Amino acid sequence: MKICIVAEGCYPYVVGGVSGWINSMIKAFPTVDFQILAIISDRSQSGKFQYQLPDNVTEVYEAYLEDVDWRDIRRQGARRRLDKREYAAMRSVIMGEHTEWEVLFELFQEDLSIDDILMGEDFFRIVEECYDKNYSQVVFSDFLWTMRSIYLPLFLILHTTIPKADIYHCVATGYAGVLGSMAKHFYGAGLLISEHGIYTREREEEILKATWVNGIYKNIWIEQFRKMSRLAYDKADVVTALFGHARQLQIELGCPMRKTRLTPNGIVVKNFEGLPGKSAEEQDYIQIGAVLRVTPIKDVKTMIRAFAFAKEKVPNLRLFIMGPTDEDAEYAKECFELVEALEVPDVIFTGRIQVRDYLGRMDFTILTSISEGQPLTILESYAAGKPVISTDVGNCRELIYGEEGDELGTAGILTHIMNTQEISEAMVTLAGSQPMREQMGQVGYRRVRQYYQVEQMRQKYHEIYKEVLGKDGEWKWLV
Repeated sequence: MKICIVAEGCYPYVVGGVSGWINSMIKAFPTVDFQILAIISDRSQSGKFQYQLPDNVTEVYEAYLEDVDWRDIRRQGARRRLDKREYAAMRSVIMGEHTEWEVLFELFQEDLSIDDILMGEDFFRIVEECYDKNYSQVVFSDFLWTMRSIYLPLFLILHTTIPKADIYHCVATGYAGVLGSMAKHFYGAGLLISEHGIYTREREEEILKATWVNGIYKNIWIEQFRKMSRLAYDKADVVTALFGHARQLQIELGCPMRKTRLTPNGIVVKNFEGLPGKSAEEQDYIQIGAVLRVTPIKDVKTMIRAFAFAKEKVPNLRLFIMGPTDEDAEYAKECFELVEALEVPDVIFTGRIQVRDYLGRMDFTILTSISEGQPLTILESYAAGKPVISTDVGNCRELIYGEEGDELGTAGILTHIMNTQEISEAMVTLAGSQPMREQMGQVGYRRVRQYYQVEQMRQKYHEIYKEVLGKDGEWKWLV
């Protein structure tokens, strides 16, 4: 029996976050064989793993959102034309109508040229109809080339050869959900979708802020991601969310309530007990830890500005920004330059680290993201007995104050996103009271032990895998 994890833009190429969760999930089921079907941008990323794969990962396959067309058109002859059903399916997906996705699955698994399809008469005619009906206010040539760029990654994904497995566990909707839906069609396998953030909403936020796409094209891109998410919700056997509000968003976006399940994150709490504390040199500092990827979604610039203001009031503050700086080199460079421009000392960029080597040396941790799900970094901080400052995103409010029925208390300070003053004041508040830090740290420790241990997460997924496999499935291998 095999489970195929389908992941976009993360494991095993990126450290932390969803990648860390995937790695822990695989380790939680050591007797199960896992395959990885990884969606990456192009072949230049191929094989550049940031994780040492667990022994029960048997194979890693790759799918590309950008690629060359390997088919020899001259050898194959004339361009492929669509038959009546294929044309109707292609038209419906582009026009945003009910789509027979199974027809597209079958079409793109043929030995065809993606360039043939995108540059062919059928695609042109459908795009022309879409333009005449909805978008005639823009230049047609621009519209045509934009539609080709929008549909290229989807068609490449549909053209991907999928390894055979018994369950496909997609760690998002989007392109991963398309692959999972296609695998279910061809192999009759179980399909599980697990969303850490709500994929459609995250892509919508990114596109609305993007400078590379303007005007009506923003709406077209957003609708493209909605189409793929609706497909995944429709074909999935079970769809999981980390917390209640995320589950409600899934339902609002078209996921049937009967398919949804809540599966909070879990960590190995004992891994963060007894960590090394401060060195002699560090005893005079109040040390703040930020475990993150230096990328715009983590809003590191607001963190740096807030720290600069806080340090004026608490001179012995020190900020450790712990995580990779190469995922968005330009943004990281801007962060380095901001530290220099503000002339603020004691900001330390560590690069990639082993979190256990640093977390015990921190007085508290901070997260200033503009979007999150249920951050593992907060759970790890709690496991180390450290309170947290966090922006009010994803499940962070509930992690700090507790879910309904959790009366353990407050484990940190919640702020609004991009609010430099609030974040700075929170730093000053925690820095100024060791008893507060210790009390909040203990609340966090009790919360993570009671609700967010990996054993609890494993049990939930054990039951879900059994459910997805079906009553007649050979599920005893999960034990």
